[in-house]
Amino acid sequence: MVIAWIVICVVLLAVELHHLAFFAMFGAAGAGAGAAALVAFAAPDLIPVQIAVATVVGAIGVVAVRPHMSKAIAHDGPRPGIAGVHGGLVGSNGATTDEVGPHNNGHLRLLGETWLAISAYGDTLPAATPVAIVAVTGTTLTVRAVEEWELT
Repeated sequence: MVIAWIVICVVLLAVELHHLAFFAMFGAAGAGAGAAALVAFAAPDLIPVQIAVATVVGAIGVVAVRPHMSKAIAHDGPRPGIAGVHGGLVGSNGATTDEVGPHNNGHLRLLGETWLAISAYGDTLPAATPVAIVAVTGTTLTVRAVEEWELT
């Protein structure tokens, strides 16, 4: 039965690594990494006791330890970035990294990432031009040059 508890432990740890909700890890502690496997090693015939120990250890972890772990890894305050995947980019500012034209894709830097870009009004924008995103089509951003008065 020790092997069974260790297998349960490994499965629960895999679930925890996939979800990071801090529930399955306490079941794993109760099952294989800790209590139930030790009880199974010492008393292999006491399966109800093994199940009870696994349940109690898991429950204590969820009730007593999980809130502190969740609080310790919680992010306080706003995170850097733009809300939304595509629509949230509209109105954001970046800078071209090479020539951007109306028909040829150039590139721009936005929040540390390089994006494909085309110009919105048929003009050609040279490298290092401050731009504003006016539309998103797939992974290509349509941009316009930012006027000097907009930068201040």
